[in-house]
Formats: sequence, structure tokens, C-alpha cells
Amino acid sequence: MRIEVLVDVKTTLGEGPLWDVEEQRLYWIDSFDGRVFRCTHDGREIRAWDVPGKIGSMALRRNGGAVVALENGFHLLDFNTGDVELIHDPEPDKPKNRLNDGKVDKKGRFICGSMDTSEEGPNGALYRLDPDFSVHTLDTGIIVSNGPCWSPDGDTFYFTDTWTGEIWAYNYDQETGNVSNRRTFTKVDGSKGGAADGSTVDAEGCVWNSLVYDGRLVRYTPDGKVDREIAMPVKKVTSVMFGGPDLDILYVTSMAKPPLPRFPSDGVLRGSLFAIHGLGIKGIPEQRFAG
Repeated sequence: MRIEVLVDVKTTLGEGPLWDVEEQRLYWIDSFDGRVFRCTHDGREIRAWDVPGKIGSMALRRNGGAVVALENGFHLLDFNTGDVELIHDPEPDKPKNRLNDGKVDKKGRFICGSMDTSEEGPNGALYRLDPDFSVHTLDTGIIVSNGPCWSPDGDTFYFTDTWTGEIWAYNYDQETGNVSNRRTFTKVDGSKGGAADGSTVDAEGCVWNSLVYDGRLVRYTPDGKVDREIAMPVKKVTSVMFGGPDLDILYVTSMAKPPLPRFPSDGVLRGSLFAIHGLGIKGIPEQRFAG
């Protein structure tokens, strides 16, 4: 196993690594600085786009461009012009909230949650953005939405409210996009101050989660048991995604500056985009938004 710094752009809050098999390009974001980045699997040909506000996540569209979850709602991003167009703001009455982590299901729907920016109150919710741009609430009472991903067959949805100390599993109805039967998938070891952040699922059905503020990546078996841990060179790792030509490189984002003063700082590698080689494990291709 080898961990390398792929791109050193010092993202204030690096998040959302997204490998697109069609383009053979890696995307990731800087949530606080409002930027979308793109590069090749080996860190070349770096491009960046500004968006008007903090960004929680993004998904590529089947017909070009991207859907981006900004602090004031779902938007469309045109990569050719840089224009950003509002689709829908699901929380106009919650100015202290913003949209956060999101991913696309097998049917092309974008599942994304919101969060309380002070990371204290259960003011957030989990939403589904359908291809017709309608928005539906799937769950409520969430402090910080993170880690949405699905089992390889698409029937189990994984998700976490970061400060609960748990990763949850839901039954996922692929025909309707609804969730049910929320239960504890696993309890997170927060003894070193870490908390569950971004996640992905590999081809063997195991869940990979980044323990932000603890500098560890944890692989859980489909029954919620810890299978493997990887110590990273920075504490503030934020999210993970398999990519590369063979889907066998694990990309890891990190943050250069903690959002609140109670969180730890890192050294010179803070905010880097990392690539882990030699795991002997492959990921699953990510879907594009159908709208």
C-alpha cells in the first residue's frame, strides 16, 4: 500500500471526491471556498470552477454539466460558461443551515442532506432531488448529513449524522427512491475525537468511512464489523472514493482549516488530495444525475 499526495491545492474544506468513468476524470470540491476541481487520475490537467457560495457536494449530469448542492439550495452548473442556475431551495426558512454531502442512486436521483452550520442542533434533513427537479424529504432531525452511499445491489442505503457516533443503514426502494427501516449499521470509534464523515462502498460490499479529526480510514464489512484501518498523514480527512482506470485507487480529501476552533490543526499536508495505491480492492462506478 502506498499513500501519495496527488494534488496539493490546500483546500480549506476539501470534500466529495467523485470519479467519473465516462470522462476518466476525478472531481472534488472546496466546500468553504466554493470551488469545483477536476484532474486526471494521476493529478494532471487541473481545472477549477467557482460557484456562488459554499458547496456541500456535486454530481455530474447525464446530459452535461453538474448539479451542485450549495448553501442556498440545489443548482445546475454549466462547465462551459461557469453559469450557475438555481433549481430549488428546500430550506429558505433555515438561514443557518446549508446543503452538505450527496450522491446519485442507480436510477439517477440525487440524494443529499443538509446540516446545521454550528454543528449543534438537529435542524437538517435528508432530501431526494428527482430528475424532474422535484425535491422530497426522506428524513429529518439531522445535525450534520454525511456519507450517503449504497450497497452494490442498490437495496441498502448508508448514511450518517456525523455527531451521533453511528453509521445508519436504510432499506432503499429503487423504484420510488424512498427509505425505510433505519437502523444502526455500526458504531463509530470516537475515542480519539474522530467522527464519521464521507463514505463509499467497494465492489465487495464493504463500507469505507473517513474518520475526520482522527486521521483514519475504516473499512466495515457488510455486517458492520471493522475489517481494516488506514492511518493517514493528516487528521482532518473528510471523504473517500475509488477511481482511476481500474477503479482501484482510493482518493481521499482533507481540509486545511477546521470549521470551528475546537477542532485540531494539521501540518504541511493539510488540505491535500491523497491517492492510495495497492489496496487490492476495487470500487463501483458512480452514477450520473438523470435530470
